Amino acid sequence: MILVLRALGIGDLATTVPALRGLRAAYPAETIALAAPTWLAPLAGLTGAVDRLVPLSGLDAVPLLDSGPDWAVNLHGRGPQSHRLLAATRPGRLWAYRCPAAAHHDGPPWRDDEHEVARWCRLLTWYGVDCDPTDLLLARPVPDRVPVGVTVLHPGAAAPRRRWPVDRFAELAGRLTAAGHRVVVTGSAPERPLAEAVAAGAGLPGTAVCAGRMDLYQFAALLAHARLLVAADTGAGHLATAFGVPSVLLFGPTSPARWGPPVHRTRHRVVHYPLLSAGSEEPAAVSGSADSAAADSAAGDLPAADGPAVNAPAVNAPAVDWHPAMVAICVDEVLAAIGEVERDAVAAQ
Repeated sequence: MILVLRALGIGDLATTVPALRGLRAAYPAETIALAAPTWLAPLAGLTGAVDRLVPLSGLDAVPLLDSGPDWAVNLHGRGPQSHRLLAATRPGRLWAYRCPAAAHHDGPPWRDDEHEVARWCRLLTWYGVDCDPTDLLLARPVPDRVPVGVTVLHPGAAAPRRRWPVDRFAELAGRLTAAGHRVVVTGSAPERPLAEAVAAGAGLPGTAVCAGRMDLYQFAALLAHARLLVAADTGAGHLATAFGVPSVLLFGPTSPARWGPPVHRTRHRVVHYPLLSAGSEEPAAVSGSADSAAADSAAGDLPAADGPAVNAPAVNAPAVDWHPAMVAICVDEVLAAIGEVERDAVAAQ
């Protein structure tokens, strides 16, 4: 058995899909067990590379296994905590980034300046496993009891400073509706008041608010069969990339060079003011580089009726201190980016 650690959220899982598939192709007879939060099971199944999920919350101890894994693969972080957690399962060998603090002197050196997809492909390539960093697509879930062909606005974000102002999301929703889009507003259950505020500001009916009404599989199905996604730096954007759905993603304090859609994906646009973000990137934005179980990532705020809305902020908290890079983004810029991705999508048909 190969035990793989990736114990955070949706974007974290999505960015390791090429690495997981590289393992699957290299070792087709091995059982691949993914140590990750239970609520991620529906997405793990869509990768086609995971045989079983070992439930794990953050970097708590891995549940007792029938036997130690043949080897363990750390696709979670640079260590030392994640290295030690895997070492405690007594694997035959450990594949991980070099970490002297965890007495792990094997593996390549860590780099802070690479995209999360490239990071884990590079690790496995160092150990002789071929990975295709463009192999990101997930199987599309069946759209059972979810609307098809809608434009999804996802206003929440795990870190409040990653959010775009509510009034701008509302204006965008209204203008898209006037242009013929069927707009729905999504989010976690705690983010439902936020979604309702966007819908109310746009004059949308209550039925347009999907926040808190879907489990993770349904949310994935909604996105997989959507016309378009507009979101901040969240796991929703990673799912749009994984399903080939046109998206416009609004980045503020985090770097799209590390967490945004890969540049070869033409159906996606990032709106970002890097000069306003310089020097302000949140530690939480580098969850792949951190071993803190509390670290949040680009993935942490997706709805899961049967699981936690990881790190979703309370919408009745004190007023958000909007990040200047988010405030700088205007509705007209987002509409222009939407026009570009929709033209790209038509051209690709």
